[in-house]
Amino acid sequence: MNKDKIVQQVVDKYATRSAVGYMKYGTTLDANNKDNYLQHLQEELMDATLYIEKLMEMDRELTRLVKLYPNDAELGAVIRRLVN
Repeated sequence: MNKDKIVQQVVDKYATRSAVGYMKYGTTLDANNKDNYLQHLQEELMDATLYIEKLMEMDRELTRLVKLYPNDAELGAVIRRLVN
């Protein structure tokens, strides 16, 4: 069976995040029974909605630019200015 590259990338990120968390807090999530996990989850999801909104804004702007600059060279120049 072939491993899914994307799944493996996510698994690797979880392992890295776990190690960083242990170094930062000196405990594992499994051993920590003090935190309010629902509050942390709510705050993380609130942050996620901000990231989504920003990406949606960027997508709208890129869509507008593609329509405004049908010539690939012009579009590329404008996009490069946006991301630099």
